[in-house]
Amino acid sequence: VQLVESGGGLVQAGGSLRLSCAASGNILSIIYMGWYRQAPGKRRELVASITGGGGSINYADSVKGRFTISRDNAKNTMYLQMNSLKPEDTAVYYCNVRLRGWDLSNYDYWGQGTQVTVSS
Repeated sequence: VQLVESGGGLVQAGGSLRLSCAASGNILSIIYMGWYRQAPGKRRELVASITGGGGSINYADSVKGRFTISRDNAKNTMYLQMNSLKPEDTAVYYCNVRLRGWDLSNYDYWGQGTQVTVSS
């Protein structure tokens, strides 16, 4: 299975970015998808998550009302729309996917990370 992240970059405070995470390979179904971030000197933290059917969505308090997570099941792709960005949102953003393979085993994968930098 391969996860490909895209969409990071440099933006001014108040701006927007959209991250994408596309999964491909031995995928029977996706159980969970989540975005995490890690700033320098800090622990990796959950930003937002969405279950396989999209029935359960969670956000970190720090991004509620500004970020929106979504997914396209047909493309096995997850998105994170980030609006009203703040300098404290600066971090490397990672996607995490938990899926079931055709062998009916569950697997957990991480993307390579994409840098988001918000200037003040």
